[in-house]
Amino acid sequence: MPGGEDLALMAHLMRRAGFGANRDELERRLAQGYEATVEELLNPEEQPPFDDDLAYRYIPYYRMGTGVPSYQTYWMYRMVATQRPLEEKMTLFWHHIFATSHSKMNRNPQMNQQLQLFRGFAMGSFRSILIELSKDPAMIYWLDNNENHNGAPNENYGRELLELFSMGVGKDMEFNYSEDDVKECARAFTGWTMAPQLPRYPYGDYCWRFEYRSDDHDHGEKTFLGETGRFNGEDIVDIIAKQPATARFVARHLYNFFVADEPQVPAWQTTPPQDPDAIKALEDEYFRSNGDVRSMLRVLFNSDFFKEARYKKVKSPAELVAGVMRLVDDYTSPKPNSHEITFASAYMGQDLLNPPTVEGWHTGREWIDSGALVERVNFAADRVGNIDNPGVRRMVDRLRPDAETLTVEELVDACLDLAGPVVVSDDRRAELVAYVQRDQAAKPGNDAFEQRVTGLLRLVVSSREYQFA
Repeated sequence: MPGGEDLALMAHLMRRAGFGANRDELERRLAQGYEATVEELLNPEEQPPFDDDLAYRYIPYYRMGTGVPSYQTYWMYRMVATQRPLEEKMTLFWHHIFATSHSKMNRNPQMNQQLQLFRGFAMGSFRSILIELSKDPAMIYWLDNNENHNGAPNENYGRELLELFSMGVGKDMEFNYSEDDVKECARAFTGWTMAPQLPRYPYGDYCWRFEYRSDDHDHGEKTFLGETGRFNGEDIVDIIAKQPATARFVARHLYNFFVADEPQVPAWQTTPPQDPDAIKALEDEYFRSNGDVRSMLRVLFNSDFFKEARYKKVKSPAELVAGVMRLVDDYTSPKPNSHEITFASAYMGQDLLNPPTVEGWHTGREWIDSGALVERVNFAADRVGNIDNPGVRRMVDRLRPDAETLTVEELVDACLDLAGPVVVSDDRRAELVAYVQRDQAAKPGNDAFEQRVTGLLRLVVSSREYQFA
């Protein structure tokens, strides 16, 4: 039954450019073609927008909850149900990089407004993203730029803008900027703050809005990355956006998030990319397109280095949870208790809207420890073992007509195919075959077929290989 190389490639694309897809969706997209699917993903505005009215009508908790779980749950529901998967994946991508945490913010609508910013600028110009980020009240408060005043600069935002948001400390054994550059950057962003907020009571939270205060801005001359002038924040971003280090920064982040796990950002000064040619291709497109992220993604998804990099990334908890839900077709429409799947992501180590530090989450194999692995296996196995989930029922129904004729090996391969396709080692496949043989001996006949398939699916998603995208 295996669907062939074309279907495996489409599944790879949907795991990386989205949160996975069940067999029905993969077959629809396969009929459309790979390149056409890439273009559809890159142009989400051509697909139906997310139906917030429906979500809020059925689950008012999504926007009326008093704690962060309501907004976390709303976002997880979007990941599972969206018809614009790459848009939501890029929102998660920017949340990884521009990590802002509710632990300090303690303002749910403001955090949601930041996600709307990421969503709206997800695949635009990197310069525009940095400008909007610098005006975002959640970021301003998170990194204290509201405390950055003329004559008393606060360097927090200026430092992280250079270190974690745009350039990184260094590349190719060199430093990308100096301490003086940090100081001058901070001076340029003085006066970028928030307007006074309306009182919370009696009507609830009002979001802050950006305010530029010229009287609190340092209008003096500044020297930044070798250029001198009376720079404001926009000028700083313009200078940053044209740096080779910035092209490298964006390229390595895209590679790490979409292609294969890389070392963490602090190591990039001394650790070269694992695929220098891939990074060079993305850097070249950055400059050719004037920093257009959509253009860089188009190069990435159509490249051989992307198509060949299968199972080179450990799924983040959010990716695992959303992917399992899309596979089993559960929580794809509003329903009660959706907070349970969001909490599952937190138990696995990714508490959405609450990254542990401004550096965000460490990715790759750092997602896996003994406790997190147990949570991941139990969550996935529980969901695919539930025949009441529509996606599980459809997988069983696909196989049922051939229940009497499928050999043990064919049944194993069919389940691996429908769950991914998932490619497993010879030893893992032998274990799955042995499971079916034992089960057939204990439960002969077609009546046990449903339990046999769901049991196989549980073992497939419990495997080491399923933890990789």
